[in-house]
Amino acid sequence: MCGVSNYERQVLNLSIPAFDQGAAEVARARWNAVAKPIGSLGLLEDAVTQIALVTGSADIDISRRCVAVLCADNGVVAEGVSQSTHEVTTTVAENVARGVSSVGLMCRPFGIDCVAVDLGMVNPAGVEGVLDRRIAAGTGNIAHGPAMTREQAAQAVMVGVELVGDLKRQGYGLIATGEMGIGNTTTATAMACAFLGSDPEALTSRGAGLSDEGLRRKKAAIAQALEVNKPLPDDPLDVLSKVGGLDIAGMCGMFIGGAVHRVPVIIDGLISVVAAWCALRLKPRCVHAMLASHVSAEPAAGLLLDRMGLQAPIHAGMRLGEGTGAVSLIPLLDMALSLYREGTTFEACGLVPFEVRP
Repeated sequence: MCGVSNYERQVLNLSIPAFDQGAAEVARARWNAVAKPIGSLGLLEDAVTQIALVTGSADIDISRRCVAVLCADNGVVAEGVSQSTHEVTTTVAENVARGVSSVGLMCRPFGIDCVAVDLGMVNPAGVEGVLDRRIAAGTGNIAHGPAMTREQAAQAVMVGVELVGDLKRQGYGLIATGEMGIGNTTTATAMACAFLGSDPEALTSRGAGLSDEGLRRKKAAIAQALEVNKPLPDDPLDVLSKVGGLDIAGMCGMFIGGAVHRVPVIIDGLISVVAAWCALRLKPRCVHAMLASHVSAEPAAGLLLDRMGLQAPIHAGMRLGEGTGAVSLIPLLDMALSLYREGTTFEACGLVPFEVRP
């Protein structure tokens, strides 16, 4: 690996152990023993079985769960691609840490903890509880040059991998991904266009609610970024470093970290889906540790989920960010697990089990 930097070498050397097919088979058999039509909870049964595969145990415990909200600023906001400025990133990060942001309020009824992480905000948070994993004070303006160096992108990926390990050591058995960074639908869409070979005209949406003129500027900025930087679609770190963001790179690392550390990690909306795709391209087997939550209203999100072969159970047109879509999956998993653990079996009812059909 001559010429490969330190952090990139670390990423390339990450090892993903074999997943536990035996635990998955036990989980599937347990589902099939419950007195209900076979497979009748659909994707929720699949998700529970997948958690067994990842963790190596059919005795599933997700009672300690959290959403990790990765926060970073993006230089492309200088192109007028957002209604807000980088000050909003810091404010929301502080609110996440206090548990009073949108995702915090959605998490509260279900005992989901919120973890705010600063990977690269222009203004560091001024409250306790925001983890400092800063790599830079925001990224460069992708419309005029690369977002960051390749080494910074790889460093952010490793931060995400290590974050999952830290959270597992704290006892978390399920982690949702979230983000906060003004302008990150622009960077995520630019990455999606690079990976898919798509025209920005087809994949760019209004994000947080741009006007017609704002949408025009956003499309123009993405097209210019792709022309100026010429990201290589077969090189995920090249795409990340040239037109991505530190939050996306960190989430990419979280998805890899889920596979490395044996913790299921939930995908959120567009930004998270792009990070998941990037992780899959770096370490293909890490897809088995990913749980899809919802199909975002952003057009590129559904396309990439399809490319990954993932189905999301929630179709609600959500596009709020912060991990709000990802945490919405957790109450559904709780309900499914109640039946999985306590459902009356065919045997206990004295009934003939339904036949398992291909």
